[in-house]
Amino acid sequence: MLKPIDNLCVFCGSNQGSNPAFARMAILLGKFLADNDIRLVFGGGDMGLMGSVSKAVKLAGGEVLGVIPRHLRHESSVVCENDELIVVDSMHRRKQKMYDLADAFLVLPGGIGTIEEAFETWTWLQLGLHTKPIGLLNVENFFDELLAFLDTMFNGGFLKSNHRALLHVDSKIENLMQKLGYAGK
Repeated sequence: MLKPIDNLCVFCGSNQGSNPAFARMAILLGKFLADNDIRLVFGGGDMGLMGSVSKAVKLAGGEVLGVIPRHLRHESSVVCENDELIVVDSMHRRKQKMYDLADAFLVLPGGIGTIEEAFETWTWLQLGLHTKPIGLLNVENFFDELLAFLDTMFNGGFLKSNHRALLHVDSKIENLMQKLGYAGK
């Protein structure tokens, strides 16, 4: 039985990326979350796509919960509009706290930190350490080459089909949220 999604953890870049469509999608996602009373759980920074999605949530009247490690709080900007900011001791504790708070996970374009967070979440799901769904929002085909590599892993015998099926993919917010189990307000 699927659980409702009241808290969505979003992994995404601390940079905007080279394609303006990435930021546009982050803003649309933020508005979607606010319009559907889904609290954003994220890394707490105000730069890049993280800043775009969190500011969009706040502008649309939604709720934002940031989780940031102590050492980054002083090195980077922190979103002033966080309804709640949790400061933790390490990157590992940051991820653990975000995992604990979330009902589901959505991945926007980003760099190696974004992919690391997504793959650790997916790995934990595969291992049965949680049952929360995860999905990639494939903006402008950003994840196509990664998905092709996953096919290579499958074809090489390193990725089981039932584990591959745990990672949902779509290019539209509403469709991906449905795949994650969200039925709407």
